[in-house]
Amino acid sequence: MHRMSKNQEKVIVQNRKARHDYAIEKPIEAGIALEGWEVKSLRAGKAQLTDSYIVFKNGEAFVLGLNIQPLLSASTHVVPDPLRTRKLLLSRKELDALSEAVSQKGFTCLALSLQWNKHLVKCSVALAKGKKNYEKRDSEKAREASRQIQHAFKNNR
Repeated sequence: MHRMSKNQEKVIVQNRKARHDYAIEKPIEAGIALEGWEVKSLRAGKAQLTDSYIVFKNGEAFVLGLNIQPLLSASTHVVPDPLRTRKLLLSRKELDALSEAVSQKGFTCLALSLQWNKHLVKCSVALAKGKKNYEKRDSEKAREASRQIQHAFKNNR
């Protein structure tokens, strides 16, 4: 059986499209307010971050577009909403810095990944600026070049 590293075990879901479409600034780890059925679904890996983003309302941050599919064995008295708006748990200082950057500097705020931190679910949040098409091509070329270098080193051993 293949053993995964500790970092790979912690990640629940990643927003790979965000890293392709946006230039990412330094990420911040935020808590996220979830219901019980959502945590069970995350343990089963039933989440999708592809079109998620963060909005700021009344001095609070919320994740929109985070899709957590309910398990079939969900309780009968709970009505699960997969696209429910979920609150992010950030300090006042982090909230103010993020909301100011989004409102003034032309940044957008994205959810990059969900991961486990011991028994808690954390959301990796970052400010991002949209990439132009030529920037996407440049980053793809750089990634391909590094892959070829790694492949060459691997074959020379």
